[in-house]
Amino acid sequence: MKLNNRLRRYINTALIIGPMTLIMAFVGVLRNYGLVSGWILKSFVTWFTMFPIAYVCAFFIIPIANKVTAKINFND
Repeated sequence: MKLNNRLRRYINTALIIGPMTLIMAFVGVLRNYGLVSGWILKSFVTWFTMFPIAYVCAFFIIPIANKVTAKINFND
């Protein structure tokens, strides 16, 4: 399947943000509630809340991070 190259940015961001927010949701629920009944469902509900917020925020944060990184002199 060949996709438009313009979609690459959106898919790449989703593939980074998705697993990261899922891990954070599991950690947050386990930290706050422990292994109580229904912790997996709570984790997924939390993830479905976190993912869209983090996805939108990433489009503002990534360009800023790229600009700041470009100003750093790295040793080659």
